[in-house]
Amino acid sequence: MTGRGDGSVIGGRIGLAVEPRLLTVLARGRQVALVSGTNGKTTTTRLLTAALGTLGPVASNSYGANMPTGHTTALAQSPNAQHAVLEVDEHYLRTVLAETRPRVVALLNLSRDQLDRAMEVGMLADRWREVLGALREQAATPGAEPTQVVANCDDPLVTWAASAAPQVIWVAAGQRWQEDSWVCPQCGAHLKREGVDWACPGCDLRRPQPTWWLADDDTVAGPDGIRQPVTLQLPGRVNRANAVTALAAAALFGVRPADAAPRLAEVASIAGRYATVERDGRSIRLLLAKNPAGWLEAFDMVDRISPAGAPPPPVLLSINARVVDGLDTSWLYDVDYASLRGHRVLVTGDRRYDLAVRLEVNEVPFEVVDAFTDALAAVPPGRLEVIANYTAFQDIRAELGRAN
Repeated sequence: MTGRGDGSVIGGRIGLAVEPRLLTVLARGRQVALVSGTNGKTTTTRLLTAALGTLGPVASNSYGANMPTGHTTALAQSPNAQHAVLEVDEHYLRTVLAETRPRVVALLNLSRDQLDRAMEVGMLADRWREVLGALREQAATPGAEPTQVVANCDDPLVTWAASAAPQVIWVAAGQRWQEDSWVCPQCGAHLKREGVDWACPGCDLRRPQPTWWLADDDTVAGPDGIRQPVTLQLPGRVNRANAVTALAAAALFGVRPADAAPRLAEVASIAGRYATVERDGRSIRLLLAKNPAGWLEAFDMVDRISPAGAPPPPVLLSINARVVDGLDTSWLYDVDYASLRGHRVLVTGDRRYDLAVRLEVNEVPFEVVDAFTDALAAVPPGRLEVIANYTAFQDIRAELGRAN
């Protein structure tokens, strides 16, 4: 009502102030799935919600409000939903797991984020391992339904953390960004990689054999010889991998991949992510990227196919450094922008000059514009790819009428 956001937090904030145990109360009696990781949480949550929709109404924090206030709001808004899928900020996994007693926890990846708002990634993996190890005690409790973990076997940090859990379903979800997994999180030795396989020469940590994986670009392979064609509207290999995780998690609720796949195909945009908006003769596609791994995946989604003789579409990069983004922009130097050469690149946002310096170092030609509307006026009619971090993305989305 005030125009300050989607309203996905305020109800939970007030509710928890009145009753601090409200999240526990609202989760009681429901079949809950938690989705956590550094990147892809919101998309995977949306895909899993779609898959579980075959069982009936599903409560979910679909706008990405991934802390307890957002979880409480989501559950309160769907009091009759017997199933819930909650995206969880990776730092809150311990709290939310204890309060919701989930049936399934899906773990996607762990990579560096802004250090002024997020701990060092190895320390976070250690916290996860401690939390997941405690599930063994829960599993030993008579009458308790054990929490099952679905984890990405291609990420050594996730593998190490998840291997402490009593039950793990391994998914080959890929790991394009490997800058945080050169050394073994268990013993510190240099990991050896050969193709998709990885192993530590100093201890017994190695890539587990996956139960679910992408057999090819359009087919998900699973246990018992499952071969399920999956067609998505969402772009990029990373989203096909997110779909594999969603199908693996949904199967633990009894949802057959054949029933879930058509639901996944209906998902076209998630809170503006991947949305395409027509404005003043421009076809604007919105991509969200908040950290180095996310930017790497976004660059892969940038459209490089143009009509014969036409240049590739222009790309607008927008960077802010507000509290929820992280105030430190030094992470920009972890990103390689070389793949943008050949595109017309425009730069905007609160910290546009920080990004401009980074592009200069990377020898990527660019233009600085003061605002999104200036960028829109500067490019000719046709396609425009927009990549922005969190608050910059929300600013642009608001300019486009809260595009979904």
